[in-house]
Amino acid sequence: MASAQSLVTFTGVQKTYDGTHLVVRDLNLVIQKGEFLSLLGPSGSGKTTTLMMLAGFESPTAGEISLDGVPITRTPPHKRNFGMVFQNYALFPHMTVADNIAYPLTVRKLGQSEREAKVKRALDMVQMSPMGDRFPSQLSGGQQQRVALARALVFDPQLVLMDEPLGALDKQLREHMQLELKALHRRLGVTFVYVTHDQSEALTMSDRVAVFNEGVIQQIAPVEHLYETPVNRFVASFVGDNSVLEARVTRTDGDQCTVALADGTVLVGINVNQTRAGDAVQCSVRPERIAVVTDQGPTDNLVTATVDDVIYFGDHLRLRCVVGEQTEISVKVALHQQAHFDVGQRIKLHFPPAHLRIYR
Repeated sequence: MASAQSLVTFTGVQKTYDGTHLVVRDLNLVIQKGEFLSLLGPSGSGKTTTLMMLAGFESPTAGEISLDGVPITRTPPHKRNFGMVFQNYALFPHMTVADNIAYPLTVRKLGQSEREAKVKRALDMVQMSPMGDRFPSQLSGGQQQRVALARALVFDPQLVLMDEPLGALDKQLREHMQLELKALHRRLGVTFVYVTHDQSEALTMSDRVAVFNEGVIQQIAPVEHLYETPVNRFVASFVGDNSVLEARVTRTDGDQCTVALADGTVLVGINVNQTRAGDAVQCSVRPERIAVVTDQGPTDNLVTATVDDVIYFGDHLRLRCVVGEQTEISVKVALHQQAHFDVGQRIKLHFPPAHLRIYR
């Protein structure tokens, strides 16, 4: 992150639309200056409502939002100096690209020469310099999104808010724009707050990710921590692929615990939620952490599985395996291992204790 200084603080923020159901409940969140923060979660989790309260389009039912220590809960949107980028671009069809970008400057009554200089700089910033005289209908989806981004940045906002801005683009263009946005953020150092339900998008671009579910932040962390050390079942299942086995705790030992599968297989892993002996739990591990074991491999934390399907992904094989009566688990095998697998084959899998996370 560019800075450890706080820019925005949510304190005890709640939001209800019907007076009964809380869409956002007791939100305490600090957004740092210069960071790229993604709000990630399924539909209805509260992430977009949080963004709309920050933008000023929605008011909290309770709590306070502060900017640089000054409360802005009752400050109207146009006085917050925030840039906003929507999924549908929201460009004016009757205006040229340059006029669309200049619009926030016109509203702020900047002089023509200053306006033109800022528009030129914004066009350069998003690599659209030759297209200032075109109309939105003459642009591709990716180009329209760049114009919307330039318009959000042209007046040097303290904060840029984005609500699923790449959702309407095709996969290849979306991935290209993710890299462009990340590079632009790094170059400008402006604070970005980005709403998405796409976990790979959040992991690709962000400094930190806040994972929402049922109006509550389940975990907020740098992307590598979020992926490697999810704090609960929801985060583990929502962020990245997981292979999960049902088990029961037989013993606890500090940060670790021992569990038994239904067939008696014993595994040791990290006791994430302070489970106790006798608790029914889920054992969660990333598919790339599971190793297919030969006779010379590890002898602990082994699970016997049957290969149900072999899928070729170009850079790796994905094995879908059945363990006893459990649901299928997934195993990633790097192609350089040059192993061959057949459907119905019995294999041994090693679940590393350091990466096997046990959740209540």
